[in-house]
Amino acid sequence: MAQSIPDFSALLKGARRTAVHLEMRDIYGVADEAEEFEEFKRSGTVDLDPDSEGWSGWVPLVRETVARGVVMRRARIVSEPVTDYIRWEHALTPVNIAAGEQVRWLPRRLASDLALPGNDLWLIDDRLVLFHWFTGDGNWSGHEYSEDPATVKLVSTAFEAVWQRAIPHACYAV
Repeated sequence: MAQSIPDFSALLKGARRTAVHLEMRDIYGVADEAEEFEEFKRSGTVDLDPDSEGWSGWVPLVRETVARGVVMRRARIVSEPVTDYIRWEHALTPVNIAAGEQVRWLPRRLASDLALPGNDLWLIDDRLVLFHWFTGDGNWSGHEYSEDPATVKLVSTAFEAVWQRAIPHACYAV
């Protein structure tokens, strides 16, 4: 039987206290980012206008979520030297922060003794997890939703361990 995955924006809109995002890949090949990423590689420029059309699907959702008192944190585990993709994400992160997210970076070499989940994820209110699956070249390949208490505890513990070690965005240079 196929698992019914709740709409992500509905999950975030349902958050009451916390929404945390753990990213562990060094490159993503998400099709709707391809043009902007290629422009960054050519010119080094990024869209830092939180009110631009390019951010219209994300920034209002974050602002609304944070305005309700939800704490949004994003932790990225990255290899060093970083990939072009991570340099691009780092360059764009000021928009995430301006919208209300907190963002930290953890060099992969500092994560060797941490027990980490196998996939990127969102954890909402320490009660439900949305895992993201990617292909080897970074394209989306699916999702898995879990409210299993053991899975939630594993994910929560892993995220907090990463967060404690990670470097705030303002202090992490790529």
